[in-house]
Amino acid sequence: VQLQASGGGLVQAGGSLRLSCAASGRTFSSYTMGWFRQAPGKEREFVAAVRWSAGSTHYADSVKGRFTVSRDNAKNTVYLEMSSLKPEDTAVYYCAARGPSTTVLITQVRGYDYWGQGTEVTVSS
Repeated sequence: VQLQASGGGLVQAGGSLRLSCAASGRTFSSYTMGWFRQAPGKEREFVAAVRWSAGSTHYADSVKGRFTVSRDNAKNTVYLEMSSLKPEDTAVYYCAARGPSTTVLITQVRGYDYWGQGTEVTVSS
């Protein structure tokens, strides 16, 4: 299984970025795909998740109304559209996948089986 995250970069506060996570190596139709981020000196935290089959989504309170997670079944790719970016959104962003039998909360790092390599987002003030 491979998860390849991309799309990070430097953006001014108030700007937008779209992150992509290309998934390969298995069928992900029953999986949940998550986005997490880790700022320097901080723990990795949940950002958003989408259930691949149903398309239902879940967001951290800190990004609700600003970020949108979605998936493209044909491209086996998950996206994180980020708008109204703030300096506190600066972090390395990771995509992750968890199987259908996982009982750990969707917001917890340990609930995910596969991780991408991360893409860095820097928001300047």
